[in-house]
Amino acid sequence: MGPPAPPAGAAGTLAGVCLLVFAWQTEAGYPLVVAANRDEIRDRPADPLVVLADHDPRILGGRDGLAGGTWLAVNDDGVVAGLTNRPSPGGRDPTKRSRGELPLLAAKSHSADEAVAELASRVDPAVYNPAWLLVGDRRSLYSVTVAVATGLVIEQLAPGLHILENVAPSTPSSKVDRVRCLIATARASGRSLWSALPAVMADHTVPDHDGGDGIAGAGGAVEHGGGEHRPTVAVRAPATYAACVHTENYGTRSSALIRVPAAPRDRPQLLVADGPPCTARYVDAEPFWSA
Repeated sequence: MGPPAPPAGAAGTLAGVCLLVFAWQTEAGYPLVVAANRDEIRDRPADPLVVLADHDPRILGGRDGLAGGTWLAVNDDGVVAGLTNRPSPGGRDPTKRSRGELPLLAAKSHSADEAVAELASRVDPAVYNPAWLLVGDRRSLYSVTVAVATGLVIEQLAPGLHILENVAPSTPSSKVDRVRCLIATARASGRSLWSALPAVMADHTVPDHDGGDGIAGAGGAVEHGGGEHRPTVAVRAPATYAACVHTENYGTRSSALIRVPAAPRDRPQLLVADGPPCTARYVDAEPFWSA
């Protein structure tokens, strides 16, 4: 989820800025509710929804047309795996394997517990560019950090609302704070999370930010890149701090909503918008489970 390097004319945009919202054990009848916006350079080929695997388990998700990986995968057992990139102003290292392999690898398991065990046994962080994942199902939720400096770090998360963009989960983020505030406001008004998420993911408000959330504003210095701590220059357009991103050459390309019902026999409900959720309609992906 992020191109090799920004193309000409994309100055001011830090590639690979995306948004994941995982609500675990907070909604009656649905132990896991997920929303995801995928932000990317506009001319990078991608499919917002395909059958990623048609054997047991069946896996649905988006597919990148260049690297072949995915940014979000869900299987019919209710395992959901989403990825955000750790940005590097110089772009990803093209000699390393695609980070998009990781959500697909996780979604091949029948539970989140099995998925993180599989990641721990098979993933060498040295062969991937840095990334963060959220992996969950009805019974558990995990945060996974993939970086050379720290290795593979897996943390089991408590029930609650977990929001991830392209900074470390423990790092303050004005983008995350804005999304959390929108959800809290909707809930306070009596709306369900599921009904509120389309508007949350379509929000264009750029919150106040000072570069203190792990990625500096345009021209600011930040210690990021390749898993090593060294001063670099991050270039992040203000528009990327909104949930729904629009710049000239880069922005929100698709969006997905998932809710996993409590009954293990029931498949997840998946809605996908082929385009920014402010203009593209969410379509039910139910036919893909049986096609």
